[in-house]
Amino acid sequence: MTSLRYQLGDTGPAIAEIRSKLTQLGLLDDTAPGPSTFDEDVAQAVRQFQQERGLTATGVVDATTYRVLDEARWRLGDRLLSYVVGNPQAGDDVIALQRRLSELGFDVGRVDGVFGARVGDALRDFQRNIGLPADGTCGPSTFKALGRLAPIVTGGRPESLRAVEALRQAGKRLPGKVVVIDPGHGGPDRGHRANGLDEAAVVEDLAARIEGRLTATGVQTYLTRGPGSDASPGEAERAAFANDSGANLLISLHVDAHANPHASGVATYFYGSREPGTASAIGEQFAGLVQREIVARTDLVDCRAHPKTWDLLRHTRMAAVRVELGYITNDGDAARLADPDFRDVVAEAIVVAIQRVYLPSGEDAATGALRFHDLATG
Repeated sequence: MTSLRYQLGDTGPAIAEIRSKLTQLGLLDDTAPGPSTFDEDVAQAVRQFQQERGLTATGVVDATTYRVLDEARWRLGDRLLSYVVGNPQAGDDVIALQRRLSELGFDVGRVDGVFGARVGDALRDFQRNIGLPADGTCGPSTFKALGRLAPIVTGGRPESLRAVEALRQAGKRLPGKVVVIDPGHGGPDRGHRANGLDEAAVVEDLAARIEGRLTATGVQTYLTRGPGSDASPGEAERAAFANDSGANLLISLHVDAHANPHASGVATYFYGSREPGTASAIGEQFAGLVQREIVARTDLVDCRAHPKTWDLLRHTRMAAVRVELGYITNDGDAARLADPDFRDVVAEAIVVAIQRVYLPSGEDAATGALRFHDLATG
């Protein structure tokens, strides 16, 4: 499934299915019969879908886009919903269920469209409260009850309020916190290569610098892969590792590349899409802090923070951020990435951003003002 890829010029039954799904979503006018061809109209519709769903807008249907297209076809009530260990249901109907339960005061965690154990617990609590058998399955009786009890006032993102309160209760001190550092790629997968650098080696070195600083402040750190390891775990494996570690935060390290050698700058990504209420509140805050600290301490172009629904960001239970630290295909960015002193500056920026996640607004320092020494001696 990971090698699945449909693009401009492809034909066949799979393309007909893609066209049908895009039409159902109102993204493609495909009323007239025609060849099952991946044409420019399909490519444009795919790009629009990817933008709306927090995916990279390539116009190519890869395995992730195909899966999200399939998830988008479900509406609440189309199928029975329940928690399936090891193979959780996912789709727009799950998002609708999560929102409805959350607005009624039940804790579903982050609204991510995945029917996990927490959603199952919230559903059973709802069923007990209204006198239905608490079986954790959303069937006809539960659908009807959800419809009858729809709140008069919706919105407000109660799951975000819970996340902010949990952050406050965790306390402002770094010792005892657990942070997972995820150096991208690894093993035979070297990521992007250009200007005498390869992505996997750059982020391995950066991860070691961040790990050393965090450990010195009393933070328990874990790496999703060790330096020199032959392993190249997939995003789902990395997310599962982070979840099993009980991490408070995850930072995923990458560098970018582009066919245009003038493309440059740093960007950060957190879980979210254009769907209202899907963004991780703490993830968005964390991404903004990382972005601003790096920009304040370096001369990298500010490409800002953006919501994405990539698997690593979606399936981690803690706030997770992915950093794209410059373009390895840009001469200026590559020269900086090759400089050990520059990597030290970036490592300090990320460690300071991690501390600032936990600082109350009245005690937070200005961007670029905190130094590692302040954390290590505070």
